[in-house]
Amino acid sequence: MKDTKITLVLVAVFLLLLILLGGAAVYYHGQYQAADKRADEATTLAKQRQETINDMQVRQRDVAALDAKYTGELADAKATIDQLERDVATGKRRLQLNARCPSNGATTTSGLGDATAPRLTDSAERDYFTLREGIITITGQVNYLQQYIREQCLK
Repeated sequence: MKDTKITLVLVAVFLLLLILLGGAAVYYHGQYQAADKRADEATTLAKQRQETINDMQVRQRDVAALDAKYTGELADAKATIDQLERDVATGKRRLQLNARCPSNGATTTSGLGDATAPRLTDSAERDYFTLREGIITITGQVNYLQQYIREQCLK
């Protein structure tokens, strides 16, 4: 009978150990799954952030290329206007006007006399080139902004 009691105690201790080990296994398995889920979420978040960074880098390169394009076009247009202004000043080119010289009420002979071709005053000529440069600049800026909106904002 003594052997039976010892056997029963050993079996009870063994079952208790088995239950404790099973509980510990379930606990640590749950901990592992929670840690695995957090790791998966962190990996997903890292991938999303990297995709965002990559997209921003691509957009920055696109915007830089767009900026360089329109900055170059504006510089070329300004250089063209400056050259045209120099050519007009030196007489190499002339501004073409659709203008009439108004008569001051005096009757003239049928000859041309001292009539000269109509031309702009010096200040009007300067204003012409300033306005022309302003028009080209604003047109370039509007085109740049429209393309920026199409390529960057509407993506």
